[in-house]
Amino acid sequence: MLRLASAGRLLPAPRGGWVLPKAHVSAKPARTPTSPMEQAIGLSVMFLSFLIPAGWVLHHLESYKRSSAA
Repeated sequence: MLRLASAGRLLPAPRGGWVLPKAHVSAKPARTPTSPMEQAIGLSVMFLSFLIPAGWVLHHLESYKRSSAA
C-alpha cells in the first residue's frame, strides 16, 4: 500500500480545468457549396488511400508468410 501511495504523488491531478481556446463555429451554410462531383472525387480518393495499401498487403500475404518462415 505504501508503494501505491507514493506512486499517486508522482502523478498529481490538475488543480483547475483545462483551458481550451473557443472554437469559431458558424451556423451559416458554406459560401461555395461542394458539388456532387467534388464530393464523389473526394470520397473516392479517401477510400482508395485506405484500400490500395490494404489490398497490396492481402495480395502479397503468402509471399510475406514464406519469407518470414525461411
